[in-house]
Amino acid sequence: MENDKPNGRGIARLFRALRCSRLGLKAVMHEQAFQQELFLCVIFVPLGLFLGEGGVEKALLSGCLVLVLIVEILNSAVEAVVDRVGPEFHELSGQAKDMGSAAVTLSLVHGVLVWLLVLFW
Repeated sequence: MENDKPNGRGIARLFRALRCSRLGLKAVMHEQAFQQELFLCVIFVPLGLFLGEGGVEKALLSGCLVLVLIVEILNSAVEAVVDRVGPEFHELSGQAKDMGSAAVTLSLVHGVLVWLLVLFW
């Protein structure tokens, strides 16, 4: 039964997965929030690598910023699925979008806290 997997096996599956990832990144690049957060990451990730003392601090300073991008991608995916279901208002659709937005906000707060604690504590 394992030969019936639609995404293939081995290296072929890896290449398909990389293609899907590339398409996902291409799609999210049109989102203004992602563009803004990516711009900040381009500035602050190198700064975090410079300011961090040791590998742990560098990982914390840069990793929390990459986490914001990851959460933003997931939020955009939730929004796309909700929009795909239909344009009419539904309470659960609104809640799903609000929860995605809350996740992005919490990841941003987390990033600010990490930077403050690592650099000034």
